[in-house]
Amino acid sequence: MEKKSFNKDFVILYRTNSQSRSFEESLRRLNIPYRIVGGVSFYQRKEVKDLVAYLRLSVNPADEEAFKRIINYPARGIGDTTLLKISNLANQNNVSLWSIVANIDFAPLEPRVKKAVSGFAEMIKHFQALAISQTNIYDIVEEIVKKSGLNKALYEDKSIEGMSRYENIVEFLGAVKEFSQEEDIEDKSLGAFLNDISLMTDSDKDDGSEDKITMMTIHGAKGLEFDNVYIVGLEENLFPSNMSMSSLADLEEERRLFYVALTRARKRAFLTYATQRFRFGQMVFSEPSRFLNEINPAFLSFDENESTVHRGFNTSVVRGAFPTPSNNQPKPLVNTAEENAFEGDDLSNIKVGDKVMHSRFGKGIVETLEGRYPETKILIEFENFGSKTIVGRFAKIKILNG
Repeated sequence: MEKKSFNKDFVILYRTNSQSRSFEESLRRLNIPYRIVGGVSFYQRKEVKDLVAYLRLSVNPADEEAFKRIINYPARGIGDTTLLKISNLANQNNVSLWSIVANIDFAPLEPRVKKAVSGFAEMIKHFQALAISQTNIYDIVEEIVKKSGLNKALYEDKSIEGMSRYENIVEFLGAVKEFSQEEDIEDKSLGAFLNDISLMTDSDKDDGSEDKITMMTIHGAKGLEFDNVYIVGLEENLFPSNMSMSSLADLEEERRLFYVALTRARKRAFLTYATQRFRFGQMVFSEPSRFLNEINPAFLSFDENESTVHRGFNTSVVRGAFPTPSNNQPKPLVNTAEENAFEGDDLSNIKVGDKVMHSRFGKGIVETLEGRYPETKILIEFENFGSKTIVGRFAKIKILNG
């Protein structure tokens, strides 16, 4: 009997669209079919295609599709009328568009147009020189992002869509950094990188299969359920988002969103976070999301030996099986009814070194305090659960040595 697959029983949920990139690449390499709901594949997003067009033109000045896409993006005063004049000149002289632009001083165009086109040509010539240099590919792409104006145009757009587009560019730079550090890749030129992502986009075509892993943002998952749910990127400043940190209302909304994600699971939920991520070319160390600390440990298992390293970032897995705790998991120190009845002390005078009792994690000692009460972040070393950071406003803690 033919073995049936059940990819459709799995979903990967992420806080922001930019997070899909690494999962798309991994699933493609493993030849596992997937679909993105409520969005498009990472390399099909407009801002990513814009940047790729700059890279393509830097490698191949005869790429007219890339040329037309970026000659006036971001806007630099080269409109459709000017582009039509350049196209006509290229046809009349049987040369490429780039040949006209690269020698714009000799073209019969008005001075204002020549000045705008000349600035574009000089910028692309600079990028072409970088592309054939021995410079690290990340440095090349970072320079293109900055000098082209893409970085400025996207960063200044503070709408939700604008911030999402900016995050996609940051994620693209992360992909470049990972490529530059791959030990099994000999050719790390810009051209080789473009070939690599071209293979990714070639596999975007729909094969008609319904048995695919689903990927989507948590916002898009409301009302849906899956047997197996992977909630990824559970890190401070990612989920919860760094934009929610200054507002209790926003933080509560993030917490509700996490609840939405967790309750999409019919059978199993897998909670993951990266311990390290590339951010603007630098390896940034991440802290697990505070939401992980807020789950009853009776329903979690965590094994650092299960951490994996893939394409430049480390990932740890926290497995959740609901609602029955397994025998080898830590048992709750109090049952649910007792926990709800647990009355915490006033923590306005809590001090480093205080011995405390937490409603869920038991006995511990206060290691550090950060911030002003009631927003104080309290780092406690618990006897059975290790170090945990708890916000004073939400903590149920008794001070034992008061």
